[in-house]
Amino acid sequence: MYDIQQIRADFPILGRTVYGKPLVYLDNGATTQKPRCVVEAITNEYYNTNANVHRGVHFLSQQATELHEASRETVRKFINARSTNEIIFTRGTTESINLLAATFCLSQMQTGDEVIVSTMEHHSNIVPWQLQAMQRGIVLRVIPMDDEGNLLLEEYERLFSPKTKLVSIAHVSNVLGTVNPVKDMIRTAHAHGVPVLVDGAQSIPHMPVDVRELDADFYVFSGHKVYGPTGVGVLYGKEDWLDKLPPYQGGGEMIQHVSFEKTTFNELPFKFEAGTPDYIGTTGLAKALDYVSALGMDNIAAYEHELTEYALRRLREIPGMRIFGEAKERGGVISFLVGNIHHFDMGTLLDRLGIAVRTGHHCAQPLMTRLGIEGTVRASFGLYNTKEEVDALVAGIERVRKMF
Repeated sequence: MYDIQQIRADFPILGRTVYGKPLVYLDNGATTQKPRCVVEAITNEYYNTNANVHRGVHFLSQQATELHEASRETVRKFINARSTNEIIFTRGTTESINLLAATFCLSQMQTGDEVIVSTMEHHSNIVPWQLQAMQRGIVLRVIPMDDEGNLLLEEYERLFSPKTKLVSIAHVSNVLGTVNPVKDMIRTAHAHGVPVLVDGAQSIPHMPVDVRELDADFYVFSGHKVYGPTGVGVLYGKEDWLDKLPPYQGGGEMIQHVSFEKTTFNELPFKFEAGTPDYIGTTGLAKALDYVSALGMDNIAAYEHELTEYALRRLREIPGMRIFGEAKERGGVISFLVGNIHHFDMGTLLDRLGIAVRTGHHCAQPLMTRLGIEGTVRASFGLYNTKEEVDALVAGIERVRKMF
């Protein structure tokens, strides 16, 4: 049974008020709230097991190391990676993409080589490649989309050339909610001998992800979007690929031997983890993954799908409502505008009613240009949201609409 009231009880912040109104938190695409068990795990480790991991001979260091590496195994199991050597801890999706962009372009690309991205990418999957374009002369090719928010797969296949070295695409759009057919897109890329990076920031919290079933070469996500702490994330990479790539940063932990004449680097996954890792954060991430696993990712996906369909029906009843993104396969993200009301005004007034939504371009300005708008209001759902909260959102929008 998916006991929504019991689930909500696990998240103390959901019981607070904002401006005297019950909090309706619909900004899960930006970050999710944290269950009590995650916060307690972080507190417990700071109070009882805090010591720097790896290399320490004393008891606390060994215990902290065991927790840290057990967290790596939890991540491996959660996404069904083959080996913990394929799980690199980072600060989040953005750092994971930057790590891959820097190391892949340095070792695998030359001036004029191409990376394929899509129209709907988050800036964190555009700007790192643009930095490499400035530094190394690589070229970005962009997959177009139709007006409903579906990528044009025939156009995608036409983008491949002998210069194509990597495809980097979002699993789920953080604006449109489109669930891209990444398995098919990976198959197409592999037919051209091209590896694929998947940005899973908006998919990992909402659906089962099996990197081997997808055959993804690289997959990245952030802890704070899957009910875990901020400042920790994951880069999954097939071991054969990670072995080919040079280190991203230099320092402690990522080395085997250092002299002033030569340095040799550590084995995977430590080659990419310079310095003290966020070993407290990885414990919190593992606890969050255990939490959603106990609920069942299929159960979460089914619940959120029903909630999103209900929200779409209710929102479409509002006069002047424009919803952006009508893909058949979509996640729990709804971006909209109402009449001529500016998205910032709508978001600000909803906030006074206790309703937390996000406004603006959502770090996807090229997509806004494609849609012909400056920004939207975005409601994004999580495993603890309810139909009553959707009703509160609809009532709030109606109240603002009548003001204008």
